Amino acid sequence: MITPPYATERTVGEDKSGALAELLTSRWSCRAFESREVPRPVIERLLSLSQRCASWCNTQPWQVIVTSGQGTERFRAALAEYAATRGGELGDEFDFPPPADYRGVYRERRRETGWQLYEAVGVERGDRAASARQAFENFRLFGAPHVAIVTTAADQGVYGAVDCGLYLGTFLLAATSLGIATVPQAALAGRSAFVREYFDIPADRKILAGISFGYPDADHPANSYRTRRAPLDEVVTWCSE
Repeated sequence: MITPPYATERTVGEDKSGALAELLTSRWSCRAFESREVPRPVIERLLSLSQRCASWCNTQPWQVIVTSGQGTERFRAALAEYAATRGGELGDEFDFPPPADYRGVYRERRRETGWQLYEAVGVERGDRAASARQAFENFRLFGAPHVAIVTTAADQGVYGAVDCGLYLGTFLLAATSLGIATVPQAALAGRSAFVREYFDIPADRKILAGISFGYPDADHPANSYRTRRAPLDEVVTWCSE
């Protein structure tokens, strides 16, 4: 086995699953943030860690726009105004087609997650106006002081999108390791026409998602619940012969 120059004998073969498990189990989607900003050096550390993400042939097709300060506030205001003029729906401007439908267990999991949020913030079943107001928080970035817009190279196709999905997951875990809360948002991809024009994103880039991030408002009810994960027997098929 060839040992890469940045590895050591101590790290090769060492079980570090405990550290990973802690990050995976402590990460959650934050839907209410404090207004205080993350210091620039901490954001740079986050981005440097995320940059270690794997990709096909090491192509690293992702590019990221990161907002802060008035850059976030101007974008938040413009995005909310744009969404409001279109009825506040989550959007149909995706660069990549969204799921055509949710059926079976996927529908059940989606509904369970949605009702966890609604119950936490006091939205009663059937109250469409209240659920719409909560959904609209996507366009206010849930009050986060920063947002990252992740794009992929259009000519890399689905595998470029897969690579950028890996980057997004790495970003979330890296943020957790630094005490930063995050929420990945397909809703921003659902307004990709606006986002593209606002940030002058070229046509050879496709918008994958946004990630709002900052420090969590620990007292907000939207942050009071955690989603569950399916057991292995629902997702794994063993083949030993």
